[in-house]
Amino acid sequence: MRLLRSTAVVGLFTMASRVLGFIREIMFAAYIGAGAAMDVFLTAFQFPNLFRRIFAEGAFNSAFVPLYGEKLEKEGAEEAREFARQVAAVLATAMLVFVIVAQLAMPWLMYLLGPGFRDDPGLFQTAILLTQITMPYLLMMSLSAMLSGVLNAHGKFAVAAAAPVILNLTLIGIMFFTEVRGADLTYYLSFGITVSGVLQTAWIYAAMRSVGIGLAWRIPKLTVDVKKLILLGVPGALAAGVTQINILVTSSIATFQEGARSWLYYADRLYQLPLGVVGIAMGVVLLPTLTARLNADDTDGASNALNRGIEISMALTLPAAVAIATMPGFLVQGLFERQAFTAEDSLMVGRALIPFAVGLPAFVLIKVLSPGFFARKDTKTPMKFATLSVVVNLALGIALFLGPLQYLGLAIATAVAGWVNVICLAAMLHHRGILRPDARLVARMPRIGLAAGVMGVFLYFAERHADRITDLVYDHRLAALIAVAVAGAGIYGLSALLTGALRTSEVKAALTRS
Repeated sequence: MRLLRSTAVVGLFTMASRVLGFIREIMFAAYIGAGAAMDVFLTAFQFPNLFRRIFAEGAFNSAFVPLYGEKLEKEGAEEAREFARQVAAVLATAMLVFVIVAQLAMPWLMYLLGPGFRDDPGLFQTAILLTQITMPYLLMMSLSAMLSGVLNAHGKFAVAAAAPVILNLTLIGIMFFTEVRGADLTYYLSFGITVSGVLQTAWIYAAMRSVGIGLAWRIPKLTVDVKKLILLGVPGALAAGVTQINILVTSSIATFQEGARSWLYYADRLYQLPLGVVGIAMGVVLLPTLTARLNADDTDGASNALNRGIEISMALTLPAAVAIATMPGFLVQGLFERQAFTAEDSLMVGRALIPFAVGLPAFVLIKVLSPGFFARKDTKTPMKFATLSVVVNLALGIALFLGPLQYLGLAIATAVAGWVNVICLAAMLHHRGILRPDARLVARMPRIGLAAGVMGVFLYFAERHADRITDLVYDHRLAALIAVAVAGAGIYGLSALLTGALRTSEVKAALTRS
């Protein structure tokens, strides 16, 4: 029950963060739009966020939490806290040096981060300044990640899970309470990013002190335990870095076309919503199930779990992909098109959504298939395939971007790279005997596709008559979009039941831990 309760708490705050993040994007679109100002702001936010993800979150915590937990269990609370103090001192010092060096070197780094800005000296200088303003966010979030790891090791999940909400609330608050709009607003938001980092760190540290976990400052030293942490964390950082650097390079290429960086960002946020929700669910359910089956040498059971994971994830993902592909204009107009976000921006974002929709099932399947390797403690094979997909993404993206497709080429390359990764993962799992499509999966997939197709026909015509539908709800496009989405979901659910694509009892059984 404690595990279930903790998972529910984390899930609740994760969903809250995603909902607030979506509200944040809607406000970005209204108050800044999708032009050069937004391109610059996204570059300024992305650079510290990139290294936060590489150094601070997954890679660091995956190494720190097990070591801290081992200290806590075997050597007691005081030894564990001393280890945490040593790590905090080294981490804070290293990140502080990195932040200062990056800020000083930003005039040269910007040639890599935003090469497309260099033709406009004013824009280029703005990009440098905004990125320098946001860089302290990296330092704060690195410390927050470590402190969150300590809290989680003590079974305190709520505070750390709630911390990301602070970023979204800070940015939403700035946009709500200030009357500044357009390019000037990006300065406020950049300072807000750094302030939110300070607030998150203070929030987590206060929670630690309230439960009696204090961390006094230590002179940084590379002790045996810290060296062990570095040795464990570096491979994870490299694995995380492959994907993140790929995103950075793709975004840098997009700066050569004004607005492209923003168009791809808004499109990305739309398809990331179903990806995040379905991916998290599959990660929670599949990995422990596969690990238990494979540890017991139950290959048939592992294959069955993987088949059910594919079935359920596609039942949730295919309708989302079809919806995005069949009414991209309606989606973007209803969510983003107001004030600074123009009809042309809606058109450009809508075009990018179509290749992303094609890639969405692949992005979800990567999350479903990867636990088949992780359950065997095999992290190298998925990383090799991820590296291959990165190469495909970059090579194809650059080639298509330099042609008539421009920014659309980057979206197409991302989708193709996702499917390359899926094919490699599936082929290897099949070779190892872990993935063997059973009769139920083979029978269900066409039915799921048919049900999604029926819904797609409805949404296609809704897209074509969006203006008439909007008139029915007093010319409120967002309300019209919500009404159409609800109707589409109902049509899909009914079609899935009629075709036998999905049964409620089987979904519940598949999501029950065993």
